[in-house]
Amino acid sequence: MKLTQLALAGALGLAASLPAAAEDFTGTLAKVAESGVITLGHRESSVPFAYLDENQQPIGYSIDLCMKIVEKVSETVGKELEVRYVPVNPKTRLALMANGTIDLECGSTTNKLSRQEQVEYLATTFVTGTKLMVRKDSGISSVADLGGKAVALAQGTTNELAVKAAIEELGLEDVKVLPVRDHAEGMLSLETDRVDVYATDHILLYGLMSKSKTPEDFAVVGDFLSYDPYGLMVRRNDSAFELVGKAALAEVFRTGEIMEIYSKWFDPLGVPATPLLQASFALNALPE
Repeated sequence: MKLTQLALAGALGLAASLPAAAEDFTGTLAKVAESGVITLGHRESSVPFAYLDENQQPIGYSIDLCMKIVEKVSETVGKELEVRYVPVNPKTRLALMANGTIDLECGSTTNKLSRQEQVEYLATTFVTGTKLMVRKDSGISSVADLGGKAVALAQGTTNELAVKAAIEELGLEDVKVLPVRDHAEGMLSLETDRVDVYATDHILLYGLMSKSKTPEDFAVVGDFLSYDPYGLMVRRNDSAFELVGKAALAEVFRTGEIMEIYSKWFDPLGVPATPLLQASFALNALPE
C-alpha cells in the first residue's frame, strides 16, 4: 500500500473513531448534541414511577429507566450530558413534549392512539388500570356505589374518562366530580374529606397510600375500569431519537436488569410483576 493510501486509511480510521458532530444528527439528537443538555419531564407525586424525594429531587421507576436512555443518548452523541428536569402534570405533559420543552417524559402516562397524534411512545413499562381509593368505613366497594358521592379525578387522564363513562353507563345520579391537578391534590382531597373517592391507576393508588400518614385508613376497591399500558413519551416524527430509546430499553429487558429495577420500586409496595407485564418485557427485549 502506498504512503498516501496508508495516510488516507489512517485518517478514515481516526474519523470513524471520533464521536459524530452535532450536524451529523437530526431532531432531538442534534439538539442534545449541540447543547450538551437533555431535558426530562417528570411527575411530582406519581409514586413509585416519578416523584420528589425528601430533597425535592425526582426519583422513581420511570426516572431510573429514563436514565438508562440518557446513558445511551450520551454514548450515541459522544459526550457527557447535563440532565435537566422539568415538572409535568396530566394537563401539561403532552404539550411540553410536542413543543420541545422536554426531550423525554418520565412519568406514568398511558399509551393511547389519540395521544399518538401529538407524541410517540417507547416500549410498555407497566400495565395498570383505573380503580377507586376510599376510606375503609365509606361503604363504597365499586363504582356502582358512587350515587350521591363526591369523586376526585385528575384532569386530562384516562381515569377521568373511564370513571365518567362508568357513571353514565350505570345511570348514577348526583355524583359530584372534583377536578384536581395531580395525584397529590387528589389524595389530599380524600384525606381531608372533600371527596369520598379518588380514582386513578391502581398502582398509583397503592403508591399514594404508602406515603400517607394513615395508610391503614384507606382501601383500593372495585373492578378495573380501564386498561392502561404505560410508556415513556418522546416526540413524534423523530425516529433517530426514538430508536436510541428503544435500544436502551431493549438492552435493559434483554439482560434482565429490568427485574432488578422493578423490584427496587415495587417490592416495597407488595406488587409483583404480572405475567402480562413480564411477557411485554420479553416481547420488547429485541436482539441487537
